Amino acid sequence: MSTTTRTQVIIVGGGPSGLMLSHILAQAGIESIILERTSRQHVLSRIRAGVLEAGTVQMLRQHGLAQRLDTEGSVHNGTGIVWAGHEQFFIDVKKHTGRTMMTYGQTAITEDLYAARDAAGGVIIEAAADVALHDITGSRPWASYRQDGVMQRIEADFIAGCDGFHGVSRRSIPETVLQTFEKVYPFGWLGVMSRTPPVPEIIYANHPDGFAMCSQRNPMLSRYYVQCPLSDTPEDWSDDRFWNALTTRMGPVIADQIETGPSIEKSIAPLRSFVAEPMRWGQLFLVGDAAHIVPPTGAKGLNLAFSDVFYLSRALIDFYRTGKGSGLDSYSETALRRVWSATRLSWWLTNLLHRFPEQTAIDQRLQEAELDFLRRNEDAQRALARPYVGEPF
Repeated sequence: MSTTTRTQVIIVGGGPSGLMLSHILAQAGIESIILERTSRQHVLSRIRAGVLEAGTVQMLRQHGLAQRLDTEGSVHNGTGIVWAGHEQFFIDVKKHTGRTMMTYGQTAITEDLYAARDAAGGVIIEAAADVALHDITGSRPWASYRQDGVMQRIEADFIAGCDGFHGVSRRSIPETVLQTFEKVYPFGWLGVMSRTPPVPEIIYANHPDGFAMCSQRNPMLSRYYVQCPLSDTPEDWSDDRFWNALTTRMGPVIADQIETGPSIEKSIAPLRSFVAEPMRWGQLFLVGDAAHIVPPTGAKGLNLAFSDVFYLSRALIDFYRTGKGSGLDSYSETALRRVWSATRLSWWLTNLLHRFPEQTAIDQRLQEAELDFLRRNEDAQRALARPYVGEPF
């Protein structure tokens, strides 16, 4: 026998964006229920980005979620770039913007958010199968789901689709309404995690063998990447092969700073740009990967999701406090302005730092000329620093 539950906001998806939205709404006295199709353990097993914009850090602090971040996170004033035959140069983000970034793993953020929702008595329904959204354009939208073989119903004022690229939320918008834009890149990133001290800064490398990156999660957890063909599998890359590729692409100066060790996680992620418009349909609002995917080159995925949460939570709070719906009406336009800005930055960095299969000799020389221009031109570095650290919300 099915049951019906009533809340103010249904949040589809129990990842960091859904948890963050629920947390902010609860602080404003707004009820929500999170529907997550998998288990908490599965959500926490996802290995994702860990470079946080200044605005994301400020947001976490503002909502009481930064105690562990400030203890374990690492502040970064900028990022280094190195390419074959040249010494590293540094994009001094703090100098050009007055703001800094932090590295702190998405898994840790998700753990912190789960702890906060548990402490506040937040409702998170796990293993919610066959989620479907109904009456989205009506005044009382609702969601159905199956749990333990029983169909359940939740009614609400609004639905927030925080359920990722493969979730039900975006698919619930009619094809006649939704417009999508996509660019698929002809390579992937092989990512490796190791329990080794990371290099001091975030570093990108452009090398004839392909892109590479040094990042980190905490003082004893490093995250590294190398560009690889999409046909490769993690099993094709032994630890020795990976470390040899990484140190070669980084060059001898950076290689001397890299402490190698056994990998504790190894995976390959394809690169693509994807944007769906609009991000609102009726009482349904798309958030994060449900609406947009960016290549990880600019470290914008989680940061974009949190900016969506910022705009949507502000609009919902204003609606419940004042009855005004102007923020909800402008949500899609406001969020997409930032989405397209981040998509442009990620596209530009991806083209600047990777070697493409169809790249000709003149393409390579022009790429190197662009890198040299960036190295020598402080105005160009300033233009990169602002979107890289993230514009204020």
